[in-house]
Amino acid sequence: MLVTMKSILDHANKHNYAVMAINCINMEMVRGAIAAAEEEHSPIIIQMGIGQINNHAHMEDIAPIVQNIARRANVPVALNLDHGGKWEDEVRAMKLGYTNVMIDASALSYEENVSRTALVVTAAHAMGISVEAELGHVGQADAGDGRTDDMYTNVEQAVEFVQETGCDALAVAIGTAHGQYPEGYVPKLDFDRLAELKAALQMPLVLHGGSGAGEENLRRAVAGGINKVNVATDAFQVAKDAVLAKLEENPKANYMQMEMAAEAGVKAFVKDYIHVLGSNDRYTFEDKDTGSKE
Repeated sequence: MLVTMKSILDHANKHNYAVMAINCINMEMVRGAIAAAEEEHSPIIIQMGIGQINNHAHMEDIAPIVQNIARRANVPVALNLDHGGKWEDEVRAMKLGYTNVMIDASALSYEENVSRTALVVTAAHAMGISVEAELGHVGQADAGDGRTDDMYTNVEQAVEFVQETGCDALAVAIGTAHGQYPEGYVPKLDFDRLAELKAALQMPLVLHGGSGAGEENLRRAVAGGINKVNVATDAFQVAKDAVLAKLEENPKANYMQMEMAAEAGVKAFVKDYIHVLGSNDRYTFEDKDTGSKE
């Protein structure tokens, strides 16, 4: 069933678990992720970033595919626009039926971040769509970003930000970064800051840069109050590896066989991730009124 991200994350916040938000760029990734969620009785968030949607026609093409698969699913599925920065991108996603949009103005001044986020929240809420925002800055792993305290989310400022914008979920910066870390590097997260943020905000918190963060870090982050974990780089690599493995097994494999391999690889990856985040067995079809398996 297709639902708002807020409905998924409010339950995760209340019951202390996190939901995987997987960036998908084709139907095979979407099918694999949702199938995994159904088998594990878990909610799932399907999202696409502006950098992955290289033109608006692609956004218009893939949104109905996700929505159709989600509506047939027997677990809650949200469709999220990841890292929207331009007003026109946010509006287009809302018109296309995304059930959540993220406005990322974190690289701008605090005042501009508040202004842009509040505008998107007003428009989205009027359409029954929830909004994720970001405060602090989650940078790029290959550039060494995300490792300095001045990029981290300020607790007092976060309280003010949420009050002024009315956002439904907040992406916080505590030491992770987007993309692929240098080989052998595992980020050191500021769990004390996370605890302070959760205590002060008491709302769904989001961890960007889940790829390469390490299972121990992820489990501790969920225990500390993270309710949504974004995964892109690792998911793309899993799909690629599955296709390469199929070609190694059968150099004459056709395109359909490669698609099926990618879907199966993503499905297995998502099932494992669901267990790390603790969202398995949180929902069954019979519990559709509450959205969870209590």
